[in-house]
Amino acid sequence: MFSTIILVLSLVSNLPSIEFGGDSYMASHKMSLENRYENAYVNDVFKDNILLTLRYLEGSVSGADKISWEDVQKPFKYEFSLKPGQIFAFHDTILPEYAGSIVKTTNAHFNYQDGFKSDGYLYGDGVCHLASLIYWVAKDAGLEVVSPVNHNFADVPEVPKEYGVSISFRPNEVYRSALQNLYITNNKEMPISFVFEYDGEDLNIAVKEAKLM
Repeated sequence: MFSTIILVLSLVSNLPSIEFGGDSYMASHKMSLENRYENAYVNDVFKDNILLTLRYLEGSVSGADKISWEDVQKPFKYEFSLKPGQIFAFHDTILPEYAGSIVKTTNAHFNYQDGFKSDGYLYGDGVCHLASLIYWVAKDAGLEVVSPVNHNFADVPEVPKEYGVSISFRPNEVYRSALQNLYITNNKEMPISFVFEYDGEDLNIAVKEAKLM
């Protein structure tokens, strides 16, 4: 009986565990939030909308009445993970083929009701820049990425044109919204983690893969 207990404990202690390997990234790219648009006022709208989306993503903002712009604009670091086969979508209006598979979204709808700003053209301007940077990093990390509508109608500074993503959420236009989304599947055999870091000027996004210890 005693030897059986020792054997069981030995087997448990030898089970593999995982870690995300510190700063050993599969891919990493950054962009300046001071270089989103040549007009300073419009640039600040883009910047604030990008940062607000990230705060919805991390969960520190859950509605317009919970927004402190001073807190939104502070430097921060946040990460989330996807297990093998799990899918991230930029927002929660999704194409039918992804139904039941989405485990993470930004939790935002980029509209007035969510507290997003307008530059006089539309609410939420700038979130396409964030989605484009995420797309670029995910693609370079070898993940399965689908962006049905490209952002080639307008430049996204510091992001190559082929990675431009068009994002739209319109509750009365479900299919159009689902097309203007970003879908990322973890097609690796191990969990992966997206790491977002804002230093007050630059936003860096990286992907790292868990390793067996």
